[in-house]
Amino acid sequence: MTTSSRLLTLLSLLQARRDWPGGLLAERLDVSPRTVRRDVDRLRGLGYPVEAFRGPDGGYRLAAGTELPPLLFDDDQAVAVAVALRLAALSGAGIAEAAVRALTTVRQVMPPRLRHRIDDLELTAIPPASAPRVDSSVLTTLSAAVRSRETIRFDYAEAEPAAPPRRAEPHHLVARSGRWYLVAWDPDRADWRIFRVDRMRLRIPNGPRFTPREVPGGDVATFVTGRFRGALGTTQWPCRGEVVIDLPAGDVSAHEPDGVVEPLGPDRSRLTTGSWSWIGLAAALGRFDAELEVVGPVELTDACAALAARYARAVT
Repeated sequence: MTTSSRLLTLLSLLQARRDWPGGLLAERLDVSPRTVRRDVDRLRGLGYPVEAFRGPDGGYRLAAGTELPPLLFDDDQAVAVAVALRLAALSGAGIAEAAVRALTTVRQVMPPRLRHRIDDLELTAIPPASAPRVDSSVLTTLSAAVRSRETIRFDYAEAEPAAPPRRAEPHHLVARSGRWYLVAWDPDRADWRIFRVDRMRLRIPNGPRFTPREVPGGDVATFVTGRFRGALGTTQWPCRGEVVIDLPAGDVSAHEPDGVVEPLGPDRSRLTTGSWSWIGLAAALGRFDAELEVVGPVELTDACAALAARYARAVT
């Protein structure tokens, strides 16, 4: 290989894994260890922070530097980066414009075969209409507090005007349905809380360091999903019922992403689904605008009867 092509191959290898023994690099490049040392010095001169490490298998690793040097991606990585940048608008992190500029930069240096793959995707990211924008600097500040385990102080939009600042021990940032949430331990209430980041106004400086606790159940995704669904330690709805609806299974499935739909014929289907309450489940079933039969449990039957009586009173 020429020197330039060998440098590109060396850089690609250094990006593929953390540590590379010098002898293995020389073998992969089919050169001597001395040539590897010279090529490493050339990469350093181009701004790539290549570190040497000692030991029986001493070699090299690509470290973090003060600036972002040019990177090499294989075909699948390049496509993954482009798709991720197009989906950045869905994050609500206030980086949509920067993502578009980054995608333009990446696309310009792609070979034609990859540029065609990206262009053929025809992917348009549409953020939720009600998703509030969160400043990326706020997310960065909260992430730093999570990493350094520092108590944060902030004003919350739902608090009374004269309320004192809230305190929280931040543990995880979570993106869900276009919104950002902070999972934190509230020392004043001695309980876990989930805060909307767009409603937080951070105060500086942060408070003292804290010893992190384990999120209930040990899994953040399960904890957050359970809180939103009114259940703890599970992602399942606390109230689940079964009905038979006079609609084709395809029509029911289109409006019931969380339920289990079974066809019972061309115009009937069985639906098993859930909600945060029995009344909420009964009300949700009414949106299908079709005759239905409650299979069970009895709590769903009672909720449908109570809701029917309530609606009857409303129209009289």
